Amino acid sequence: MSLTCLGAIRSSYHKFSEKEKKIADYILEKPELVIHQAINEVANDLNIADATVFRFSKRIGFKGFQAMKIALASELLMQKRSDQEEPTTNDDEMTLTKKIFNSNIKILQNTLDMIDKHSLKKAIENIHMAKRVEFYGTGRSAVIAMDAAQKFMNAGLRAAAFPDPSFQLMSATHLTKDDVAIFISHSGSNKETMNILKAANAAGAKTIGITAFPKSPISLNVNIGLYTYADGTEYLPLEFASQVAQICLIDALCYHIFQQKSQRTS
Repeated sequence: MSLTCLGAIRSSYHKFSEKEKKIADYILEKPELVIHQAINEVANDLNIADATVFRFSKRIGFKGFQAMKIALASELLMQKRSDQEEPTTNDDEMTLTKKIFNSNIKILQNTLDMIDKHSLKKAIENIHMAKRVEFYGTGRSAVIAMDAAQKFMNAGLRAAAFPDPSFQLMSATHLTKDDVAIFISHSGSNKETMNILKAANAAGAKTIGITAFPKSPISLNVNIGLYTYADGTEYLPLEFASQVAQICLIDALCYHIFQQKSQRTS
């Protein structure tokens, strides 16, 4: 699988220095401009050295700035082709169904490209060693959290989730350093979920966030961040698209735990 530029930036954003975040923000906000710029033009716009931009390109897995631009251009072209395949009123049943499936496949593949293997491994280890795992989310994310808790219980863990935010907050205050709290939020900035996260951190629990935005308050305040990709369209809003990736990521975590539990008992 070829390395994607935007995915690599999003997955590693939380590890960047301030200068690296400056470059990352520039590329994320102006990808169409960057593919036509020379390295010195990017450096001049950001008032940093050419070498800093070059090192950033290598930091996210490319041989240099030119290789990063080629990957970025290819990524933008694929996105444009995907946009041209959006459903229309002229589509028959099978054509429409194929387009929806292809859109979800793209979201899952982009999320897979964004996953940082070290963060994933650490999350799995923390969940496996936890005495209790609790899932938190509000609105649509509460439904994902409830489903996740049931799956992890089936995998042999003590897991729980509560639909009401007030119960979630109460539960978070009773967590311990041996517990893991997993926060699900597309935006990563929901105020109720953020208050629950503060309570979990104060209680000493290990915290994991599943969001679509590495720079969000929740992402910046959890111990481990796992990120989903969501490319909203007119027919599929961002939050709906994000749920596809959230469910798949949770399923992957759950299967890892189930596998480890099975190995211990065999």
